[in-house]
Amino acid sequence: MNVQKIASLSPINRRRFAQMCAGSLPLAAAACRRSKDRAYSRGNTLIAAVDPHNNDRPLTPDTEAEFLVYLPLVRMDEHGERQPCLATDWKHSADYLEWTYRLRPGVRWHDGRPVTVDDVKFTHDLHSRPDSPVYQLRTECTVHDESTFTVRGIGWTRWAGADSYMSMVPKHLLKDLDYQKWNEWDFWLRPVGNGPYRYLRYQPGTMVELEANPDYYKGKPKIERVVLKFTGQAGLTELLSGNVDAIRENKQPRAVANDSRFQTYWEPNPGRTWAIIWQNAHPLFRDRDVRRALSLAINRRELVQVLNLPSQLALVDGFYTEPQLRRGEGSEPRYDPAEARRLLDEAGWRQRNRDGIREQDGREFRFTALTLAESSVAQTALYVQDQFRDLGVRMDVQPLDGGVMSNRRNTGKFEAMVYYFPSTDNGLDVCCGERAHLIGYRNPQLTRLIEVARTTADPEVIEDAYREMTDLLRRDQPIAFLFGFGTAHIVHRRVKGLSVPSRADPLRCTDDLGLEEER
Repeated sequence: MNVQKIASLSPINRRRFAQMCAGSLPLAAAACRRSKDRAYSRGNTLIAAVDPHNNDRPLTPDTEAEFLVYLPLVRMDEHGERQPCLATDWKHSADYLEWTYRLRPGVRWHDGRPVTVDDVKFTHDLHSRPDSPVYQLRTECTVHDESTFTVRGIGWTRWAGADSYMSMVPKHLLKDLDYQKWNEWDFWLRPVGNGPYRYLRYQPGTMVELEANPDYYKGKPKIERVVLKFTGQAGLTELLSGNVDAIRENKQPRAVANDSRFQTYWEPNPGRTWAIIWQNAHPLFRDRDVRRALSLAINRRELVQVLNLPSQLALVDGFYTEPQLRRGEGSEPRYDPAEARRLLDEAGWRQRNRDGIREQDGREFRFTALTLAESSVAQTALYVQDQFRDLGVRMDVQPLDGGVMSNRRNTGKFEAMVYYFPSTDNGLDVCCGERAHLIGYRNPQLTRLIEVARTTADPEVIEDAYREMTDLLRRDQPIAFLFGFGTAHIVHRRVKGLSVPSRADPLRCTDDLGLEEER
């Protein structure tokens, strides 16, 4: 059913439609469950569906194969704390801009050559060249001896955290190649890494096969083979047919919601959140108690069910760093429709007209919310519209394409919009800091906290600033948080060892996983 047909339903029928969608199960999935589960026929091989966009160079360090083939200096645990990987220990300067590491001895590249501090410096130099196609961070790497080196961020570059995703590459094989042709190197077709799995074979447009590395520093992984299958849009079909063990989606497909063969693991993305962005300068939304009332009227948990998002999805009412989210510091937005009605009454929006819409001095509480035409976002807007109707508030929904939405937000030409909001200090600065006031919200204390978070590398100072920013946002409600971005990893239950949120992606922690044998 398209967006226009959903919108034409009455509130009661719309909710019935949402409940019907949430509980539906395709016949194909049911038939698949009744047949023999083909996943067990593969034995000790894990097959994961991957995006084919890089299938001409499928083993570069920015693809799904990165943490299978290559290693970073450290890994992050479930609390956002560093754990040793290529580096065994480290220390930092008082300003957190300089980090000195000790390299793990005895780690080898897949061709048998030792991993050295020269490889680490070579990798940093590649990433730090301003004209490099893999430019990510401006850092300086200084080698002290055969086992220790220092990485320093240039300016206020936050190297802290980047050491968990920048994979090292072998200098002895790449030093003579043109770094500006990084993405064209034939090396990526038969790479030599230092991780838990090594290259076995590649079939262009079809798959890459990797085998367990017997020389891996943690010991040979339990899973013997990993196949990355280029499925494109057919990933879900391949999963239901038993041809792959894992797929990744933006949300949990309804076809697997009640399928006992699979488990969904939600991996949050702390960089953005879906929200209702109020134009705080608009007469309807100048009063923060009105904005608070509208936020209190939204049942986010029910919305998650309607959208068929994983039940483990964390709902938050402010901005949090990734370690804070991993520690579970975020609190859910309140749902209290009775308090919402009281706040609107006290704000002078008491009387309802014959259409049930609240009025003040003869003016209806009616506005237009812009939203993306994409179905799940439009469905979110329609759900919120239904909740506001119960409150006596009329929200008209206007779907637009992404380019128009972005332009309207960036110029402040909207009353409200259901859209993504950047949940980082830099993103918040652009939207409502000193550099721009796109949503009509100005708070000098918030601006000061944004600047503190942007100009320090001290994680404790950053986290304290985020806590204070969240307190201000809870009080003033310039936006209404809905739910965060993330990735749903749908994985066959024979894959053991996954957990939320630190081990949600089976391709980032395969060396710690195992496969259950058929019972």
